[in-house]
Amino acid sequence: MSEKLLEFPCKFPIKIMGLDEPTFRDLAVNLVSQHVGDVADDAVRVSRSSTGKYLSVTVTIEAQSQAQLDSIYRDLTAHEQVKVVL
Repeated sequence: MSEKLLEFPCKFPIKIMGLDEPTFRDLAVNLVSQHVGDVADDAVRVSRSSTGKYLSVTVTIEAQSQAQLDSIYRDLTAHEQVKVVL
């Protein structure tokens, strides 16, 4: 019997990392919003790496299914400006 790791719907943070460029935050949020609709400003956290080279954008969503999360991760990791997705 397989055990579910997550119960849907649930709050789920997605951390997206890329180079610290002026448009990266909006790019990350837009890629996620294609799957979940509008993302509220208070659902987005941004931090810079200690060297200032990278930007980390964490978007917390109300995930509806594993399939939705898989789609989001596929689109994020396929984008050339996204370096890592956690």
